[in-house]
Amino acid sequence: MQQSAPTQTLLNHLKSALGVLELDKNSQLYRDALSICDYLDKPSFRISVFGPFNYGKSTLLNAILGNRALPIDLIPTTGAAITIKYGNELQTRITLKDGTEINEKGTDVLKQFAILDDERRMRNDVTSVEVFCPHPFLQAGVELLDLPGTNDREAQDNLVRDQLLTADLVIQVLDARKLMTLGERENLRDWLLDRGIKTVVFVVNFLNLLEAEEQKQIYSRLLFVAESFRSELPNNLSNLYRVDALPALRARLKGDTSAAQTTGLTMFESALQNIVAMQEDKTAVRLPRVLAIAAQIQQALQTKMREINTELESAEQKRKAKLEIKQKAQNLIKKGFQDSNLEMQSWLNLSNLLSRYQSDLISALQKGEFRTWERGSFKQALVDYQQAIVKWVNQACEFFNKEQPAGLLISFPGDPQVILPNPPPNSKSSNSAAPVALATGLGWVLGGPVGAAVVGGATYFLNQNTDPKNPESSDSYLNQVQEAYANAAREYLTLFSTQALSALSEYERKADRVINFQIAEEPADITSRQHQQQLLQSLLDNLTEELETLRQP
Repeated sequence: MQQSAPTQTLLNHLKSALGVLELDKNSQLYRDALSICDYLDKPSFRISVFGPFNYGKSTLLNAILGNRALPIDLIPTTGAAITIKYGNELQTRITLKDGTEINEKGTDVLKQFAILDDERRMRNDVTSVEVFCPHPFLQAGVELLDLPGTNDREAQDNLVRDQLLTADLVIQVLDARKLMTLGERENLRDWLLDRGIKTVVFVVNFLNLLEAEEQKQIYSRLLFVAESFRSELPNNLSNLYRVDALPALRARLKGDTSAAQTTGLTMFESALQNIVAMQEDKTAVRLPRVLAIAAQIQQALQTKMREINTELESAEQKRKAKLEIKQKAQNLIKKGFQDSNLEMQSWLNLSNLLSRYQSDLISALQKGEFRTWERGSFKQALVDYQQAIVKWVNQACEFFNKEQPAGLLISFPGDPQVILPNPPPNSKSSNSAAPVALATGLGWVLGGPVGAAVVGGATYFLNQNTDPKNPESSDSYLNQVQEAYANAAREYLTLFSTQALSALSEYERKADRVINFQIAEEPADITSRQHQQQLLQSLLDNLTEELETLRQP
């Protein structure tokens, strides 16, 4: 059957939604959606017969076919959905799950594949059971479906529920000896009406086993119940018929037309033919259940969107909390780094170095203890400032999972050079270097135009080219010596300040890339959920639009 464009579009939306919803393939909604999509592509008019075990369903169908095609017994036996189609001869085709097809004449093979086992269970290796029968009613494109009983096991109930969705007309068989039970009424609502299956006809069996007066009372009650489940059938057609199934089958097998009429079979067959003729446009029959299943898919999409939205909100809150923690950590580390950096810059400021260390350095140079001084409190102060700065960078690397930058390396300048003036003339000694050596603690002075010595890491130079005609006074000479020490100390501290501040500035640039973290892109799981949410919203919008179009008069 060729469906209208809107219906085909709706089916495409349903199939797309199934792929995104990730429903459990055993869930009822998933099975219903697949069934309804396959159902609309079938051109035949399918009539399903269902009811509890031992209500005479198979007997009723055999009576309609005029043949003992289906297995019937006092013990409930039907364990599979048996589809009855038109064929030139009575034949059975069994399709197994492994793809094997079993084709045999007659229907004896049904006893092997379509009945319950000794533990009253259905076979689990059968995919479909088909019976082909040369009956004029079937030749018109009608299929009959004999379903297992509904009052035995859950697996059989699930099979019946699935198959009912693909029926253009549902026949529910009732037992005149029992008023419709609460379970049967619940099945009507849950399995049929709530799923948009509204073409339902009731057949009451076993009415012939009751007394005449009781028959009238029971039929009247059943008529009232059936009317409360009035199907979408034409007003001139009843939705309740009496058929005494076993007497009807016997009459048909004997070819007794008169007897068949008294069982109600002829009237029921006439009603079926009228219903089939009136429902030539099967879209009108099938569309309500398509809309019903589509509405459930619509709700499932909305539920899925709410779940994802909740997950996104939770993930975003966690991400925001982490960012806030990182921001606070960054602010704390950044402030600590800046404070430590400023303190070290202040310490490295030349005026501060001169104020704090020049005097001690001069004294160390005079005593020949420069290395001892350099490796003492001066070096320790440098190490303390370095460690104070580097610890913040280490914390940033650990907290923000960053790679450690090159360390803060500050080296000491080369040894200071002290250039001493030539000592004043000494009438008692021709060796003018000796007093200088004694005054400065030098162990020796080399000869030549400029004498030199190295003591405690400092290099001392003695200028011997001083003009002897212009001797300096002793006080003036000592001042010159003191100035020489002061100049050497200043040059050393100046060079140290310049080199250290340059190294500190370079390290600050490296540290900045670690401490000032960049807000990362949204995690992959959040992005994936957002894309899924957008897809769900798009599917929901398309489905809603299509449903609104189909519901318009």
